[in-house]
Amino acid sequence: MSVVRDNAEPLAIVFEDDGLVPNNILPFLVYQGAVTLDPKRPEETIEDLFEANGWGGTWRNGVYDYLHYHATVHEVLGVARGDARVRFGGDHGQELQIKAGDVAILPAGTGHQCINASDDFCVIGAYPPGSKMEITRATAENHAKALKTIPAVKVPESDPVMGRNGALVRLWERS
Repeated sequence: MSVVRDNAEPLAIVFEDDGLVPNNILPFLVYQGAVTLDPKRPEETIEDLFEANGWGGTWRNGVYDYLHYHATVHEVLGVARGDARVRFGGDHGQELQIKAGDVAILPAGTGHQCINASDDFCVIGAYPPGSKMEITRATAENHAKALKTIPAVKVPESDPVMGRNGALVRLWERS
């Protein structure tokens, strides 16, 4: 039995480069309420889903309260417990309330920062194969470097929520 809602489709947002946060030409994706969590093991539900779809290196935590991005890797964040208000896309991006069962997929360069979170907020993070995660702060020097690394980050072969037939595969095709 699948833990993913039938025909789940994400919200897709393209954030502009703001001079400090490069963001990406690929859309940021948010599956809202897409995952039906096992109440006894919500973290494992998300970890198992990501791993079944080829995303690994999973970790459990929250989202840092300072603006940062990853210039060498795409990242997926699945909310296992609680909720949080997170600003995606940098200071000129968009604040979204994410809650248990939501999944956000951040193309390399997408700024993110937790604004506030419930005490029980827990997110599961993961990455496509062959990726090396580095935390990058929003500075002019880091921005210049990121503009060189981001285009080299390979598009994953599968969507961490819907697998090879997921929206990421369709929406992240580079022309």
